[in-house]
Amino acid sequence: MALAAACSRDASSPKGDAAAAHTPIVTISADQAVSPVPPWRVPAVQVTDENVAELKEKAAQALARGRLFGTADDAIPLYYALRRFDPEDAAANAGFDRSLKRLVANGDDALKQLDRDPLSLRRAHEIAAVARAVAPGNVDIVDFLARLDRADEAQEANRLGEEALNAGRLGVAGEPDQALTHFREALELRPGDMRANQGIAAVESALIRRAEQASDRDDYVGAARELDIAAKVRPPAPSVEDARARLAMQRIVRINALRDAGLSALTRQGGIDEARRHLAVMLRIAPAGDPATRELRERIDLATHYGLFRPGQVFTDAMQGAVRGPQMVVVPHGAFRMGSEENEGQESERPARNIRFDRGFAMSRTEITVGEFRRFMQATKHRARASRRGYSTAYDERSGNLVRRGNVDWQSDYTGRPASDDMPVIHVSAKDAMAYAEWLSAQTGQRYRLPSEAEFEYALRAGNRGRFPWGDGPPPPRAGNFTGALDVSPSGRRWRNAFPGYGDGNWGPAPVATYRANAWGLHDMAGNVSEWVADCWHDTFRRAPRGGEAWINPGCRSRVVRGASWASAPEELRSAWRQGSDANNTTARIGFRVVRDI
Repeated sequence: MALAAACSRDASSPKGDAAAAHTPIVTISADQAVSPVPPWRVPAVQVTDENVAELKEKAAQALARGRLFGTADDAIPLYYALRRFDPEDAAANAGFDRSLKRLVANGDDALKQLDRDPLSLRRAHEIAAVARAVAPGNVDIVDFLARLDRADEAQEANRLGEEALNAGRLGVAGEPDQALTHFREALELRPGDMRANQGIAAVESALIRRAEQASDRDDYVGAARELDIAAKVRPPAPSVEDARARLAMQRIVRINALRDAGLSALTRQGGIDEARRHLAVMLRIAPAGDPATRELRERIDLATHYGLFRPGQVFTDAMQGAVRGPQMVVVPHGAFRMGSEENEGQESERPARNIRFDRGFAMSRTEITVGEFRRFMQATKHRARASRRGYSTAYDERSGNLVRRGNVDWQSDYTGRPASDDMPVIHVSAKDAMAYAEWLSAQTGQRYRLPSEAEFEYALRAGNRGRFPWGDGPPPPRAGNFTGALDVSPSGRRWRNAFPGYGDGNWGPAPVATYRANAWGLHDMAGNVSEWVADCWHDTFRRAPRGGEAWINPGCRSRVVRGASWASAPEELRSAWRQGSDANNTTARIGFRVVRDI
């Protein structure tokens, strides 16, 4: 018997009751999210006894092609009409069930695409509208609708979280109407939700940004508080720890910059008040016992009562590139008798004369090292003398002599092998040494130079008037790197002219500051390596300046070398000993140190 429209049958008919019994009925909760799409209406399909087989074939082909519900020619409308026409039709019921499973699978696929495609949620709701229209009580449909509801609730929680985030309500776990609370709710509803995870990461980033802004205001306590909160957002928190380390370094840099600005202010007339303002900021932001803060406080006290420096003070100057210059020791002002008397020494050391320094000066604590000289070479286009000519004078262990050796320059040790950064730089000319001092001056804004001969002897004696820097007699243990009778070379050589009973444990230069400093805190003023000074060579001190300045003749080719080396005879360890050398000479026995005006 033909019917005008299969869809006109309803569940109240006997066949409708059978179709309803085929699909289990489950109650839908009343708090499900409202769908953003209109209800779906089943397209009308006319079923007759004559077209049943044709419609079944058509429905099967539509299902095979994945066409489920778009038109009246798709699987779900066709199977739905066929079931209404004959609820006992096993093929129609089986096809309808397969269509519902495919529909739910497509809905779940849409939900899985939610993190990558926001429009997939609407597709899931379109599928849900179809499901509600044709099989609202199907268990699989009910489960899918529950998953969709959770996705909707997660999206709403994400929306509220983003709204709170934009309003600056970041919050910590447990606080209502805060971004973090909403995003975590979204994750509970939908584990792995990318939008929620991104929101939580944004909360963490916002807290880090607050910490950075607090640091920019010098509020490091507030910055630490924000980072402590951020660390609880998604532990473990490597980005928070990275920010903590970055802000800690920013704090150090800021403190050091304030220290340097305060020290710079102290060099200007009336700069003490400005330095005190910098110190006040440091005291507010620096941790207890901070060395930079302590340094500026001490320097302000000294500037207030005694001038900028104090005798024996060790300091460094800031250079470009966040590095610092060599350690400098403040040599006290005072007077001494320079040179040797008639009963000792050689003619070039006389006549002895009295020199007075009315103002102290700063001298590098050690000889300039290979590492310190390397920074100069890397930062400038200077070509060192030995590098340009391709050789220097190095020690030959086989002969026990100093010989000319190729490919030896400032990077080499006394034998010509590569030198470590803590060794005194050797194989440098007087001009190389002066170029380094000029570079230091440009880097620091202070006047660095080679010491004058008078300054060198004054600092070497350190208040001692004896024949040697330590006084008269043999050197005390660990006094320095001298020629001692107990010293032995790598092949077993010994010095023919040496201090009896003395040994320092080194053959060749030793790393700087290996031996005891003198009374003024200076290392290796005698021994280790001899050193270039600023003076031109003169055979005697006749007509020499009466002050402590360098004695320089324009264009002079020979410079003074002071302080004995690791290979010098004991006679050359005398405090008054001096020697002249061509300014272009480079050797394994000569290095240098610098002086800074204060």
